[in-house]
Amino acid sequence: MTTSVDDVTTQAAVSAIVAAHRGQRGPLLPIVHAIQAEWGHVPQEVIPLLAQELNLSRADVHGVISFYDDFRREPTGRTTVRICRGEACQAVGAGALLTCARDRTGLSPGETRADGSVTVDQVFCLGNCALGPTVEVNGEMLGRMDADRLRSVLDEAVAS
Repeated sequence: MTTSVDDVTTQAAVSAIVAAHRGQRGPLLPIVHAIQAEWGHVPQEVIPLLAQELNLSRADVHGVISFYDDFRREPTGRTTVRICRGEACQAVGAGALLTCARDRTGLSPGETRADGSVTVDQVFCLGNCALGPTVEVNGEMLGRMDADRLRSVLDEAVAS
């Protein structure tokens, strides 16, 4: 994954990603997913490039990126911890997990530690309701989460 974004590299990468998806119907979402996979977030400077490549307005592109919570406009930490706040998880302790994460890291949902070690976020359903409360760590679902396990996950993320 490329970590820096410069104009020439960005333009070439965006053009290649767009070309790979150009034949698809409604290609903007898969393109934005591919961009996020490349850089770990959707850099602000790609919005006008996408608009030009896809013959869309900048507002259209920005609207899609800002509408979906899964698209990040800033880089995430090396470890991303997403706490489910859906009703089923909330009923079995997700609120306490969010408080635990805030106490352990000093982060509110959507924030990343200055050292880049961890991002804590909330999501309003991970689809793992029967095993709530659920936390997703770097894409891996961890059901029946409790405060002790979450503290361990967070401590490991900060230490790495």
